[in-house]
Amino acid sequence: MVEIITYLELFWVFFITNFLGYGGGPATIPLVQHEVVEVYSWMTEYEFIEMLAAGNALPGPIATKMAGSIGFGQGGIIGATLTLIATVVPSLILKILLMNFLVKHKNSPRVKRLALYIKPAIAVLLGVIMIQNFTVAFETIGIFHLIILTLSAWYFLEKKKTHPSLVILGALIYGGVMGMFG
Repeated sequence: MVEIITYLELFWVFFITNFLGYGGGPATIPLVQHEVVEVYSWMTEYEFIEMLAAGNALPGPIATKMAGSIGFGQGGIIGATLTLIATVVPSLILKILLMNFLVKHKNSPRVKRLALYIKPAIAVLLGVIMIQNFTVAFETIGIFHLIILTLSAWYFLEKKKTHPSLVILGALIYGGVMGMFG
């Protein structure tokens, strides 16, 4: 039987790491690792790395996958539920607070200017991520496969209006087939 204190510790670890881990799931990984491995000894270093690798192989945000896995391992369904809630609540609170501010000041020239400043920053960040992914793909699979995958994805997404999940599935199948024969 899991003690109440364990449930409180599970909630607190994921609440505080997600509150302090500005930058999303990847920013929280070292914080969660420190708490889970070093402070509470819920997992060994190796178990944490294995759980993280498995989580990265699955779709969705890494923070919630870590929370669900660790919470379930320590406290079953209740533990997983608490850690997932603790992971989401900091972002939810911030969004609610910001939304009230933005709605209250939606006609303010300062808020409009702020939104104008944020859009280019987001575009630059997305561009940097795209270049990084392109570089890794080029080094990993080569230019021939990169061109095939890029043109195929563009064709199916833009011209055929195929759902993105089907394009991703097609790329996975392509990679699997090429991996077997290449």
